[in-house]
Amino acid sequence: MPTLQTSIATGVPAREKTAVALSSLLAAAVLTVMKVVVGVLTGSLGILSEAAHSGLDMVAALVTYLSVRVSDKPADLDHPFGHGKIEHLSAFIETSLLLITCGWIVLEALTRLYFQQSHVEPSAWAMGVMLISITIDTFRSRALFRVARKFNSQALEADAIHFSTDVYSSSVVILGLILVYVAEYRNIPMLRNADPIAALVVAGIVVYISMRLGKRTVDALVDAAPAGASDQISAAVSRVPGVLNHERIRVRQSGERLFVDFQVMLESNIPFEHAQSVVKVVEAKVHELFPTADVVIRAAPREPASGDLVERIRSIAHRENFQVHDVTAYDVKGRVNVNFDLELDPALRLDAAHGQASRLEGEIKKELPQVSEVNIHIEPLTKRVETSDEPRLAPRVMEKTLMKIARETPGVLDCHAVEAHQVGRNILVSLHATFHPDLPVTRVHDITDDLEFKFRKAFPQIFKVSIHAEPKGKN
Repeated sequence: MPTLQTSIATGVPAREKTAVALSSLLAAAVLTVMKVVVGVLTGSLGILSEAAHSGLDMVAALVTYLSVRVSDKPADLDHPFGHGKIEHLSAFIETSLLLITCGWIVLEALTRLYFQQSHVEPSAWAMGVMLISITIDTFRSRALFRVARKFNSQALEADAIHFSTDVYSSSVVILGLILVYVAEYRNIPMLRNADPIAALVVAGIVVYISMRLGKRTVDALVDAAPAGASDQISAAVSRVPGVLNHERIRVRQSGERLFVDFQVMLESNIPFEHAQSVVKVVEAKVHELFPTADVVIRAAPREPASGDLVERIRSIAHRENFQVHDVTAYDVKGRVNVNFDLELDPALRLDAAHGQASRLEGEIKKELPQVSEVNIHIEPLTKRVETSDEPRLAPRVMEKTLMKIARETPGVLDCHAVEAHQVGRNILVSLHATFHPDLPVTRVHDITDDLEFKFRKAFPQIFKVSIHAEPKGKN
């Protein structure tokens, strides 16, 4: 999938993010010029504060535009996790600029309220430019929010928050101008301070929004987990069959992408392929929650219970990269004897194969002191498909005899699909046998062992017997 991810990062989404960031930059530039001109002509601190706000928005929009262009570059050797953090840095710079602007607005407003009166001219031009500002900010904040949510871009979201707060702050400024006009027209002195008070309200709104945005950007920069993400992943992973436990869920945000890694605990003696299939299901569950997430999952085996001796023997063998089967353990006067089959490379010399078996025997006795005797039967590990022929003995005669033996064996209800094949110098037999569905597996195993013994007694040249046991009523 790396090719697909690279094409996504550098294709249509990147162009869409860049286009909306550029349109935001141009809109901020137009509004800044308009507000500066009208603010100077009217002497309105509310409008001048909005002009300063828009000016910093223009700088912030420029930073956003540059950041989304860089952040969407694919990962490289120097930046293996991509360039997404640049978006968070951009949002942090925007937040800092907003707070600096608010400090200047508050200082100027307090100066006009208590130390230096300033005449404000609430003209139609002032009202007009603020209405234009509200209209433009409404449209561009919606466009930015849409793209930010679509691609989980914190830089674009920061821009969108800026311009949505501009809508509210501009409305407050208009209210302040209206109150100043009423104060002059109706001669109400107490309303003449409405403009600096409106500026203070604007500053308060911006500070509140900026602090919330600032916390999120700082959290992303210091790799804090997004709120609720770990709990969602934990709940999804817990429902996957085969997962016994999970731990160390680590989640961090980088640009629009989430990076997730954790460990799942699986049974110790399952095949590697089974473990891999469980991990793939877990990964799919995480991607259902976060489709673009980069997920790393470590699978760890759960140690068998101390009382489960057979499973512990299998676990030791698997840990040493040995394949074993038919593991049995039995008590002899307080000591435990163990028998099992060990599959080794058929090309090994006997002395080398015996050496590996002895090494495994030593590991088992070292970890399980209660084991006194380990008897290992060495078998060649099958690596290729053998060519089979009809057995040299008349196959139909053999198959009929085997079927008769099976049907006369107590516990076997019926049998079918009896086949005998010559593989090299050996004869391999396979058949399907039907049993009562309520029989336990141990009883079925005993019957098939008895059946295999009878087959070999009738035909000593038989090398291997494979009996497929099925309940009555099933095909």
